[in-house]
Amino acid sequence: MSKIEPYVIPSSATLRDAIACIDKNAKGITFVVDSELRLLGSISDGDIRRAILSGVSLGLTVQVMLDERMKAGGHAAITARLEDSPADLLRLMNEREIRQIPIIDSENHILRVAFLGDLVREYELPINAVVMAGGFGKRLRPLTDSVPKPMLPIGDRPILEWTIEQLKKTGIHHISLTTHYKPEAISEHFGNGDGFGVEIDYVHEETPLGTAGALGLLERVDGPLLVINGDILTHVDFRTMLDYHRAHNACLTVGVRQYELQVPYGVLECSGAKVCKVSEKPQLNFLVNAGIYLIEPSALDYIPEGQNFDMPDLIQSLISDKRTVVSFPILEYWLDVGRPADYATAQEDVRSGRIS
Repeated sequence: MSKIEPYVIPSSATLRDAIACIDKNAKGITFVVDSELRLLGSISDGDIRRAILSGVSLGLTVQVMLDERMKAGGHAAITARLEDSPADLLRLMNEREIRQIPIIDSENHILRVAFLGDLVREYELPINAVVMAGGFGKRLRPLTDSVPKPMLPIGDRPILEWTIEQLKKTGIHHISLTTHYKPEAISEHFGNGDGFGVEIDYVHEETPLGTAGALGLLERVDGPLLVINGDILTHVDFRTMLDYHRAHNACLTVGVRQYELQVPYGVLECSGAKVCKVSEKPQLNFLVNAGIYLIEPSALDYIPEGQNFDMPDLIQSLISDKRTVVSFPILEYWLDVGRPADYATAQEDVRSGRIS
């Protein structure tokens, strides 16, 4: 059971507020309540991902989303009572295929939240992970003159150690590290992974092969492969990403992040010399590549042997061959530690407890 404060938001909150709540509680859900903490509904990470992909404004209130759901024939949030036993809760979660249940009283006040992970031991994910750790980190020089970028310290440990810990927490225990620049700094720190509770092997690139080329050096395995760039810090739920990948029968799933760009000028739409429309300082929204992928073994056949080949090349090759490539919006904490300003942000996020 868990106290409710990290998991609830008022009905006046926006989808952007819901994302912040889900990011902070790292449970993939937030519950909407009134001023008396009566349960009105729930907003899951899946709800928000679908909203993002359909172009819904993140300024929309969660109450509007709940209202639209009910109009479309949706159902009320699944709940349990305080007197329900752990066995009852587990049975209900299995029947409804959910990982959390709010506990309410007779007047619909939310009292607690029960989570599947608290009731049963999390199962091991049946996938292997690859962390791309061979880059030079040129944009972070002189910090990377003597140490590879994935080994730069964030707080009291290297970036790569944060990533491996996150993978282990998710239930991924076999990890391959691709290396090129100063590989001994990585292999001497992590060894075979015993000291970190995982199994680690190394795939060394004699010459740089690009962000996808090194995957061609791996031994083939059954099932999808999780690939993550070595300079990424994230709390993304890899279990949910795998469920999403399978639900879409994807050949490749690419994690994406919403990126907002405020144009500081008035933007004109013209037809020849004629001005048709003016937008004053519009805000543009994009989905950008977050450097996290799930890749089916068959996709690796598209990687040429011994050639420089990047992930955009692989994605485009699959699309051109009419293979299914889908995007997975990442709502949780995510930071690409590729520039000095980002590196400073990561240090501050550790100090503030935003990443832990």
